[in-house]
Amino acid sequence: NNAMTYTRIVGSFIYLCNNNQITIHIMIKQLITAIAIAAISCTGVAQSTVYMTRDITPESLVKIYEAVGRKAHGKVAVKISTGEPGGHNYLKPELINGLVQKVNGTIVECNTAYGGRRSNTEEHLKAAREHGFFDIADVDIMDGAGEIKLPVRDTTHIKYNLVGANLANYDFLINLAHFKGHAMAGLGGVLKNQSIGIASANGKAYIHTAGYTDKLKGMWSHTGDQDGFLESMAAAAQSVADHFGDNILYIDVMNNLSVDCDCDSHPHDPEMKDIGILASTDPVALDEACLELVYGVKPTEGNDNRPLIERIQSRHGNHTIDHAEKIGLGSKEYKIVMID
Repeated sequence: NNAMTYTRIVGSFIYLCNNNQITIHIMIKQLITAIAIAAISCTGVAQSTVYMTRDITPESLVKIYEAVGRKAHGKVAVKISTGEPGGHNYLKPELINGLVQKVNGTIVECNTAYGGRRSNTEEHLKAAREHGFFDIADVDIMDGAGEIKLPVRDTTHIKYNLVGANLANYDFLINLAHFKGHAMAGLGGVLKNQSIGIASANGKAYIHTAGYTDKLKGMWSHTGDQDGFLESMAAAAQSVADHFGDNILYIDVMNNLSVDCDCDSHPHDPEMKDIGILASTDPVALDEACLELVYGVKPTEGNDNRPLIERIQSRHGNHTIDHAEKIGLGSKEYKIVMID
């Protein structure tokens, strides 16, 4: 099947070639992948579809949402990071406004576990207002009303997932993530946005400590199990996916590609150029596609992927994606469909 054999080449390969960003390494990898995809097609294993646009505009965000073909309905939660005050790389209201308005969405978040102004509901709401999110929609700090337990399928580390109580009020979730690096997780995409991002403050402690404690007090003394933390994120993300069933879709915006997260009040300036917006109904395929696009950039002055790759590798960041596939949340086998 030629369509399956060349999907990644037509997607990420051609995109990077056209933008003079492709390396010999990624060329070889893409060719090997194409061969693997051909073998997979013979066995009937399905690929997930990842849609992509080069344009990072409000209009393109709406367009890629529509391309996914899963219409939001009922009471819609749009999960973003509101951004720690002092930081400046978070997804701006001007960018997401069109999509949020189209689905009549509520911007949702939960309080942080690390202190800072977003660690309590009152200050978190003030920060969201300062960043302009109240200008485009209502904002719900979901654990301001407490927390609820969601069951998890993978109980290797965590035995349940503590999320903001108000998550139960929503019929549909748009997981709208800013893909970038992260000081602890290595990378942050839709999997992190759906795990740590939707966990209550106590739930964040439970994930960070790989099930050791679900209380904030003393949690930072028990964060030494890095792979356990990453695997706990995958398990938590799966629990949210199970909660919503088919009433969920995923978007990664690949702009402001800093090594640091939007939870950082003084993030490192991005050293890479923006890449685009990607979306899917498969969070594993989506984050994997973004990861491969980062690796595929040819380092040049003003467009250096090496710092972000070092951040990802030094924290074993890809392990979250690998484990999410292992436990059945999605597949790393994907095809990219350009919508430009």
